[in-house]
Amino acid sequence: MLKKKNIFILSLGIMLGVFMGICGSVFAERDNAAPVADTETMPYEELRNFTEIFGRIKRDYVEPVSDKKLLEDAIRGMLSGLDPHSAYLGPEEYQELKEGTTGQFGGLGIEVTMENGFVKVVSPIDDTPAQRAGIKTGDLIVRLDDQPVKGMTLADAVKLMRGEPGSKILLTVVREGVETPLKITITRDIIKVKSVKNRMLEKGYGYVRISSFQSGTGESLKEALAALKKENGGNLKGLVLDLRNNPGGVLNAAVEVSDAFIKSGLIVYTEGRIENSEMRFNAAPDDLIDGAPIVVLINAGSASASEIVAGALQDQKRAVIMGEKSFGKGSVQTILPTSNGAAVKLTTARYFTPSGRSIQAEGIEPDIALPRVKLEELDKSEFKPVKEADLSHHLQNGKGKESKEEAQEKEKETLEKDYPLYQALTLLKGISISKNKL
Repeated sequence: MLKKKNIFILSLGIMLGVFMGICGSVFAERDNAAPVADTETMPYEELRNFTEIFGRIKRDYVEPVSDKKLLEDAIRGMLSGLDPHSAYLGPEEYQELKEGTTGQFGGLGIEVTMENGFVKVVSPIDDTPAQRAGIKTGDLIVRLDDQPVKGMTLADAVKLMRGEPGSKILLTVVREGVETPLKITITRDIIKVKSVKNRMLEKGYGYVRISSFQSGTGESLKEALAALKKENGGNLKGLVLDLRNNPGGVLNAAVEVSDAFIKSGLIVYTEGRIENSEMRFNAAPDDLIDGAPIVVLINAGSASASEIVAGALQDQKRAVIMGEKSFGKGSVQTILPTSNGAAVKLTTARYFTPSGRSIQAEGIEPDIALPRVKLEELDKSEFKPVKEADLSHHLQNGKGKESKEEAQEKEKETLEKDYPLYQALTLLKGISISKNKL
């Protein structure tokens, strides 16, 4: 009897605490906004239900559960019920998040979310164990070693995927188009993400790959463009900006990348319920590649910050967007540290492109859609037409091997390895030729 009485007193205390918290938020809201209807201020029935269930768990659950765990789990459930991106971050998870934005952390190297109770891969990160093992955008992870994912929180699943570098984990993956689940073993490693890579595709045409948006991505992009200009011996004729499988990251980095190519106008704006969630970002008057045409490659793994860049360049008519429709994550998460060293990741606003399009659950539609195709080389034994160069004793052109032939070899290599990139390069050449002729 005494035990039940103690539980009742504890539950009553929790109820009063929650009640006072709600009262405080209601009064604060009344100070800053229109009065709230009385029917919405005091959810007596819901509070009574909460304390009743809390008491039943304390009394009847098969094993003792601490008040701390129950209340923390209640907080996690409250946030996870809002949307897939709001979450409670314990002290360790909060620290891991901060490490991730700087470009170095431990784990497998995948950006994930929850879908129907399973872990869904938004995208694998370049040059990480997950990418090398063959994990793909859209994969559903249903088991981690012997543990089913169903019933786990996203935080629990991520915690299991992280571990000591060199240790292994077996992922059971369901992939669209594959009848049976795949068993993929991945060796954990320290993930050091170099967010910007660059190379020359051929004379005049540069390539920049951004794999994620970190605090230093804007500066890295400037360095990459300077290196391309130096290698080219002058300004570029065109640039391919590759944002495929880019899961996003820091908002300011996306703004800096967009600003590198836009001379004026709006880049992105956000709208939310609270005043400081409404922001507008405008371009500074410079263009680091002096107006050279840009083709942006996106796919279903391009999310969040990468969609901001694609949307800004598309709306400002600064680039042609090519590929697949993007992921559609158009919400802003604000990290709110708490007094115990943890944090709340709370969705506070939505992103909008310069023309007012919401990215949320819509994504960015490419200007030129590219279906997923599998290219196969023709049978080498097939008859090929005879050309002058195939005839015996044909005359040489007097200039040795032409650089055009070398360029064609590079094109062939690009086509075989990366069809969308080949198409992007072809489009850039067409734009360049058209400009010169006009």
